[in-house]
Amino acid sequence: MIRSTPPSYPPVLVRAEQAEQLPSIGHTLLADSPATRGALSSHRVSLGPGGAGAVPHRHTHSAELFYIVDGALDVLLGDDVATARRGDLLVVPPGVAHAFGAHRDSGAEALIVITPGIERFDYFRHVVRMRQGAEPRDVLLGLQDTFDTHFIDSPVWSHRDSAGKDQS
Repeated sequence: MIRSTPPSYPPVLVRAEQAEQLPSIGHTLLADSPATRGALSSHRVSLGPGGAGAVPHRHTHSAELFYIVDGALDVLLGDDVATARRGDLLVVPPGVAHAFGAHRDSGAEALIVITPGIERFDYFRHVVRMRQGAEPRDVLLGLQDTFDTHFIDSPVWSHRDSAGKDQS
């Protein structure tokens, strides 16, 4: 007989109509770390062709999983850029520089899970305010440890961005 230990948190069901939408950055917030007692955080991203996703960064403590639901996502992985397509799964270990954006010829939809979870939903709300000009970028720079999102410079990603703009 297999004995199971009691769960450390109740099952989490997020109904689509109840998920918080951040349309200006294409994010749907699904389950943040407190809901799973730190097990994971999850959101979905939907970007138009060539749409910006995340700037180059790394996480010190968490791995990030990307499942491509539809389209194609360009992803910075250290010093390389790969294109993940519908049905592909990518796991970025802690410490690895990464960024993402929709491929210039395709939109992209991806489910993103970070584990162990960190409270990330406020991070995305800051991004919205920053892109709207309501908050300076310095605010996010000061919160890198809070959200375990440490920004980095990436010439490879900068080249990808400028190459895509030249071809538009």
